[in-house]
Amino acid sequence: MSAPPIREPEQVADPEAADGEIADGRVADGVVAGRSRVVAPRFTDLPRVRGGVTALVCFLVCFALGLQSWTALRVTGFDLGIFDQAVRAYAHFELPRSPIKSVHHEFPPDFTLLGDHFTPLLALLAPLYWVWDDPRSLILAQALLFAAGVPVVRRIALHCFAGAAPVVARRAADVSGLVYAVGWPLLNSSYTGFHEVAFAVPITLLMLERGLARRYGGAALWALALCLVKEDMGLVVGAFGLVLAVRAHRAGHTAGRTAGLALLVGGPLVVAVVVGWFLPAMGSPPGYYWSYGRLGASGGEALLRVLTEPWVVAEVAVTPYVKVLMLAWILGTLAFLPAGSATLLLAMPLLAERMLSDNPNHWPVVNHYDAFLWPILLTAALETLARLHGRRRGVRTAVVGALTLSTAAALVAGLGLPFNPGSWQPRPDKRALAAAAELVPDGATVEADNTVAPRLTSRTRVVLVDATPRGADWVLLRVNDRTFPFASLDEQRRRIDLLLAHGYEQVRNEDGAVLLHRVRNVPIPGMRVPGPDSTPVREQVPSDVGRNPFLR
Repeated sequence: MSAPPIREPEQVADPEAADGEIADGRVADGVVAGRSRVVAPRFTDLPRVRGGVTALVCFLVCFALGLQSWTALRVTGFDLGIFDQAVRAYAHFELPRSPIKSVHHEFPPDFTLLGDHFTPLLALLAPLYWVWDDPRSLILAQALLFAAGVPVVRRIALHCFAGAAPVVARRAADVSGLVYAVGWPLLNSSYTGFHEVAFAVPITLLMLERGLARRYGGAALWALALCLVKEDMGLVVGAFGLVLAVRAHRAGHTAGRTAGLALLVGGPLVVAVVVGWFLPAMGSPPGYYWSYGRLGASGGEALLRVLTEPWVVAEVAVTPYVKVLMLAWILGTLAFLPAGSATLLLAMPLLAERMLSDNPNHWPVVNHYDAFLWPILLTAALETLARLHGRRRGVRTAVVGALTLSTAAALVAGLGLPFNPGSWQPRPDKRALAAAAELVPDGATVEADNTVAPRLTSRTRVVLVDATPRGADWVLLRVNDRTFPFASLDEQRRRIDLLLAHGYEQVRNEDGAVLLHRVRNVPIPGMRVPGPDSTPVREQVPSDVGRNPFLR
C-alpha cells in the first residue's frame, strides 16, 4: 500500500507558514472569510515558534536523560567509553581506536573502529572535543541531533496532509512533532548514552522528507549520507529506492523513478562493498558479527537455506517468543498505523537483522536499536493517517489510539525520570566507584569496571576489567553487584583475589568497590595483552540476557 499522491501546499511558499489560511469558507486562525484583511497572528500561533519550542523540549528531555545517566553512573564503557575514545582520536587527527573495545575482544593494538563498524560520520564530532574534551559532549551532540529532527518531522506531516484543510495540516505537524520529540526510542537511546544512531535519525528523516517533497536529488544525497552512518544502512537506502521508484512511476516522474532505481541498486551495493572489502581491509575478521547460526554458518549457507527451506525463516523469527513481543511493541506503540504504508518496507532490513539474530542483545526494546526505526515508523504512521483522513474513516480513533499508546510507551521509557530527584543519584556502590576513580593518577593504565570506565577515558589509558588480567597499574572493580562482562559475582571476586596474590595491593574497598594498585611486577597467571597476531574473540552473552524485552 502506498500513500496518496503528494502535492506541495499551494497556499504559501513555505508549508511551515501555513497558519492563517481559509479552509472551506471557514474562519481559520486570524483570517476573516470573505475579506482580504488578515489579522496578525499571535506570537504563539506562529508555526516556527511552536516547532522551535518542540525542538527545545526534545533537546532538553534527551539531554537530561543522558546527563542523568552520566550522573547516576548508568552509562558505561560499552558503549559510551568506546565512542569517546574513538572521537577523541579523531580530534587528534588519528584513526578511531578504542582500547576498551580492542583489548576486551583481543583485537590487535592497531585495530581501528572503522574495521568494527563503518561509521565515518563520527569524525564530524571531533571539533566538539576541541571545545569540551569530555564524554558528555557526545551526549550533548546526540540530543542536538535528535532535536534537529523535529522541524523535519513537521514538514513530513505537512507533505502527508497537503490535501487536507490547513488547520488539519497544522495540527498534524504540531502533534507529530511532539510525538517524535518524546518518542520512546529516542528516550531509550538517550538513557543508554551515545551511539551512531544520533546521525541516523535526522538523516533518515531528511531523506524521507525530500522524497515526499519530490526533490529527488536531495533525497539521493541524504541517502548517500545515511550509508556513511553504519554499514547496514545501505539496505534501508535500497528499500527507500524501491518505494521511491514505485511512487514516482505512478506519478509519472521519470527523474524520481531513475533516482529510486539507482538507490535500489546502489544501497545494497554499498553494503556489499563495505562488508565484503572495506571492513576486512580495516582488520575485521570474517564472520565476526555473524549472528544467524540457525540459518547457516555464513551468508551463502543462509541464503541457500532460505531459498530451499523458507519456512525456517518464520520459525527463527518467532523463537524465542520474546522476538514476537519485540515486534508487537515496536508497531503497537503507534497503534500499528505504520503497517498501512509502503514506507514500512524501509524498516524490514533492520527488523529482520534483529528477529533472525541468535544474539539475545538484539531482542530487547530498551536499547538504541529502535531509534534507527523511529523516523520510518513515524513517517509511515503519518502517511496512513493522511489516507484515513482522506477517506473519513476511523481517523479519530486511530489518532487517539496512537497518541495514547505512544505516550504510555514514553512514560515506560523514562519520560518522567528527569523530574525524579532520586534518579539523579548513583547507588552507593556506583558512588564508591566514582570516588575511587578519582584516586587514579592521570596517565596511568587502568582496568576499570564497565560502569566507571567513561569517567577515566579523558585522562588515563583505560581498558575494561574482564576475566583476563592485563597487567595495568590500577584495577577498579565492584564485588557486590555483577558487572559486564562477568557472568557471576564469584568471577569478579576471584579476579580480585588473583591480583591480590600476584603483585597488587588494596588501596580502597568501600561499598563493594575495590581499587587495587600494582606494586610488584610479578607474573600473573592467565595474563594476556593483545599483540599484532591476536585473534579476536566474540562476546559470550550471559544466559539471562534477552529473556525480558523491557529489562535494561
